[in-house]
Amino acid sequence: MDSSLPFFSFVSFLIISATLLFTATADTIKVSLSPSHHHHSSSSDPYQILNNLATSSVARAHHLKHHNPKTNITSSFLKTPLFPHGYGGYTVSLSFGTPPQTLSFIMDTGSSLSWFPCTSRYLCSQCAFPNVDPSKILTFSPNLSSSGKLVGCRNPKCNWLFGPNVESRCQDCDDPTSKNCNQTCPPYLIQYGLGSTGGLLLLENLVFPPHKIFQDFLVGCSIVSNRQPAGIVGFGRSPESLPSQLHLNKFSYCLVSRRFDDTKVSSNMLLETGSGSNDTKIPGLGYTPFYKNPNPAFHEFYYVTIGKILVGNKQVKVPSSTFVPGPDGNGGTIIDSGSTFTFMERPVFELVSKEFEKQMGNYSRAREVENISGLAPCFNVSGHRLMDVPEMSFYFNGGAKMGLPLANYFSIVGDDNVVCLMIVTDKGVSEGARGGPAIILGNFQQQNYYIEFDLANNRFGFAKRNCI
Repeated sequence: MDSSLPFFSFVSFLIISATLLFTATADTIKVSLSPSHHHHSSSSDPYQILNNLATSSVARAHHLKHHNPKTNITSSFLKTPLFPHGYGGYTVSLSFGTPPQTLSFIMDTGSSLSWFPCTSRYLCSQCAFPNVDPSKILTFSPNLSSSGKLVGCRNPKCNWLFGPNVESRCQDCDDPTSKNCNQTCPPYLIQYGLGSTGGLLLLENLVFPPHKIFQDFLVGCSIVSNRQPAGIVGFGRSPESLPSQLHLNKFSYCLVSRRFDDTKVSSNMLLETGSGSNDTKIPGLGYTPFYKNPNPAFHEFYYVTIGKILVGNKQVKVPSSTFVPGPDGNGGTIIDSGSTFTFMERPVFELVSKEFEKQMGNYSRAREVENISGLAPCFNVSGHRLMDVPEMSFYFNGGAKMGLPLANYFSIVGDDNVVCLMIVTDKGVSEGARGGPAIILGNFQQQNYYIEFDLANNRFGFAKRNCI
């Protein structure tokens, strides 16, 4: 969580915040998950679109790698559709309040707080994306809900974001030890790579039609954002995340293929609640254990262990220390649905890309496309009736293999004559730019996979599927 937002003044933020008005069995629910493609300009130039997504993926990697966090019942199943959009991620529709108000949220396993654009005064700067009119972004109206309330400074849920020392900020209470203090929890300020948001914490009903209601769900009422035209639903590992608050045993999804545009095609996301989960593994899925980074700063992320990376039949000689975080927390691999393209630290990326260059030596490099798209290496395949591209595979701890389909790591860029590796890295080589996870497995590489986060058994499962 970042301590400052450069695009608005803290004083004006508090003034705007003060205008808020508030009136104080086994089910299956489906929610659609759809891809969202995050442009940073209104250009329809495919090279510019890819360059924007590559830049966003690297910026998000910087944020994740330099993370600064706050310090016998039967199972129920909740299903929600996932929709692809133009934002570079995937969105779900969720309903909050009484009566319910439905909004779209980007599904993000790399962060934990859920928040929505809030009040008629919501301001989103640099949000003029294709198909998005910043003045018409749907917002949550607290004054139309009878179940919402601001979070108090001494509410334990305030501690989830700001830590136990937040109570020292409760200066306006007559009795500092009283839990009846009516001072509100401090405003939150959060950075997401190139985007950011700020607002106040609410307790509100989260509603899954027709009858499933989770009361006093902690959610952010964002009043100001930058490059964030939609809210975010956090699926990370911190207490304020949706899985933690709903006490999920597992959640799973299957991401439809993206074409870098908005589409009405969706797939389902499954949320399993209750305490009835067991150790049963779904046939056909490969599993690998989750583990926690030794550095508490990275406990929010879902870490897995890659044992080796293969390009074709050749193992890339990545130092084994890269795959496991050291005592300082640097290294390892996380699963992040909020990143578009997989990120690799430059030493890893160079080993992987050079192996592709070696095995694809019969194709010439498309340097001009690399310069304008932000992707590399790119190859000119004109004059070749069949593309000969080596398979890319990740082998995980426990023996699970993720052999990526070609469309998940190479893509045609521009016309039909050039293909590029859809993995990004930092342009810089300084040691200071390193830290945190060495590999961030983004959603582009997760397309057409059934993905399972088995929280009860602390493991990550996956298998190839046709998600559409």
